[in-house]
Amino acid sequence: MQLEPIVSFALLLAVILIVPIAFERIRLPGLLGLLIAGVILGPNALRLLSNESETMHLLSDIGLVYLLFVAGLEIDLEQFRATKHRSAGFGFLTFLFPLLTGIAVGRVFGFGWNSSVLIGSLLASHTLLAYPIVSRLGLVNNEAVTVTIGATIFTDIGALLVLAICVGINKGDFSVFSLASLLLSLLIYSAVILFGFNWLGKEFFRRSGDAEGNQFLFVLLVVFIASISAELIGIEKIVGAFLAGLAVNTAVGEGSVKEKILFVGSVLFIPIFFVNTGLIINIPGFIRSLGNIELTLAIVLGLIGSKFLAALGTKFLFGYGWREMITMWSLSLPQVAATLAAAFVGFRANIISEDVLNTVIVMFVVTATLGPIITARAASGLTPSTNLPEALAIDSFSDAPEAHRPLTIVVPIYNPQTQRNLLEMAALFARHEAGRIVPLSIASGHVHMDSPQVDSDIQQGEAFLRQATETCQSLGANATPVLRIDDETAQGISRASREQNANLIAMGWGRTQGIRARLFGNVIDRVLWASHCPVAIMRLLDSPSNFRRILVPIDNPTRESIQLLLFADILEDANNASITLLHVCDRYSPPEREAWIESQLRMLVAKYVPFVYPNIQIVRSGDIAGAIIEASRAHDLVVMRNSRRRDRAAGELILSDITNRALRHIPCSVVMIGEPHGHKGLMMMRRARPVQEVGGSIT
Repeated sequence: MQLEPIVSFALLLAVILIVPIAFERIRLPGLLGLLIAGVILGPNALRLLSNESETMHLLSDIGLVYLLFVAGLEIDLEQFRATKHRSAGFGFLTFLFPLLTGIAVGRVFGFGWNSSVLIGSLLASHTLLAYPIVSRLGLVNNEAVTVTIGATIFTDIGALLVLAICVGINKGDFSVFSLASLLLSLLIYSAVILFGFNWLGKEFFRRSGDAEGNQFLFVLLVVFIASISAELIGIEKIVGAFLAGLAVNTAVGEGSVKEKILFVGSVLFIPIFFVNTGLIINIPGFIRSLGNIELTLAIVLGLIGSKFLAALGTKFLFGYGWREMITMWSLSLPQVAATLAAAFVGFRANIISEDVLNTVIVMFVVTATLGPIITARAASGLTPSTNLPEALAIDSFSDAPEAHRPLTIVVPIYNPQTQRNLLEMAALFARHEAGRIVPLSIASGHVHMDSPQVDSDIQQGEAFLRQATETCQSLGANATPVLRIDDETAQGISRASREQNANLIAMGWGRTQGIRARLFGNVIDRVLWASHCPVAIMRLLDSPSNFRRILVPIDNPTRESIQLLLFADILEDANNASITLLHVCDRYSPPEREAWIESQLRMLVAKYVPFVYPNIQIVRSGDIAGAIIEASRAHDLVVMRNSRRRDRAAGELILSDITNRALRHIPCSVVMIGEPHGHKGLMMMRRARPVQEVGGSIT
């Protein structure tokens, strides 16, 4: 049954919305659910969708290009530069061993040289699917982890270059001259994309200022120009997409534009690509392929073994420990983004058979499940390898004028009658630090500034500011109200905060976010990206003067942990409250790591809040959110980070699952501290208590 294009699109949206959630609830990859949904809805089952339709073909091609572009955009070039030589060493081994293994398997099972080399390249790349695990454990700065992240550049580029050569050879008669011509074209093309688009991207972003819409469109244009130009010189378009991601990586940086780029791809185009991959799977053929168990086992076990040998070789080459070696192996094991994309291209070009494509899907399921499990077990025993000066050096401690400037808290005002607790919290901080509150109202701008709507917004804003000022004065705090006219609320808040030289922005927060907020970024998200100072996002269910028991969940003793401690310290001092530091460690963590965490937390407290004696509570649990929720029942306030994670398989940027679930079920008040890029932190507002020096390292 052939559906109308708009009906097919509606069905796709329903699948993308429902299926990944259902699969993740049963602890299976959401992308696997999309593949299975494609099989069920495809021409070999219900026949509701067809990969032959122009609509599906277009959307799937965009998803394929987007998938590889995101893979390039997500690579952390700074981390790569820090360990580039060791990353190159591991990248070479973890590319070469699987490549040779895949070639050998292909030849043993009767495939031609071109097909065998492509099979080898499918094993050579890897996807950092377990990155959120090492990030949560505070191990991103561990050298073994950093080296593995950097090696991704080598494996992905190498695999895509091999794919480009295999596709080029497959298109015509092979000769040494044609191969040399292809390699030369590829070299020139790569240089033009990487250096030309990098320069162009930086120039465009510099000149376009805050025009995020134009920046978003520019990035999309770069992706598709790179993809089209790749095909014009006989190279597969996904190679161009990946190089484009690397080229604009630095220009885009970490900001709201990147968030929108990742969001559009991860919620629409990339899922459609996985559904379309499911559509081309022939169920009888898939079952028959699994019957050919020798090929499936050879490829899957060959991948696992060759990746292990590469990590083992790196261990002996650079002197890493066994836990570090197992962590590197497990991180490089999952085969998702580049592997599936290259397999899809190879199958469509008739280089690899349907049996190989089906085996790659089995490999995806096995490695996407096995890799993160092994990473969680192995990495739980590692410790970060950076030292105190590198990880926690705060410029404001050595900058006396900055450290001692009066505290200024900006509080955006929407309705003073419902924001009393927020103003009371700001007043508590202002009184404690001899600072001031800046109640801020944003009136919407208009093309014609004599518009009645502008007059109405100004009058309403002035009324709100009068009420907020009276509230602040009744709470014993100095208030300097500010009314600002701006085209966009978040920009108005960020710019006014910069003009007022604010140390902190305090914003109220609700429990829910609509689809429009997810797509365009709500006000809080935009302020977090744009502001120059920390942002405290508060859900206050009681008067701050009643907060006597404060819970501070801490993942690991890092720079961000200091901000949480300093915020809680002011509340502790003002309310004579008690602080509990909660760390939830993995149930498989060795006792040494638990002892190390406790010692580092005590040193953290001794250095930055020396007059506070918190209760340090370390809990073993496989459910971090559940442990935080349970502990919060005995407290009045939870102070935590505004933590976000990035899905490395699809590039999605979302509020971390742990934070999201905890926020939904924590029964008491919550404050989330968000750190924008490049600021000096909450430390600049601490001047009431001296800081003492202690020995030791906390990272």
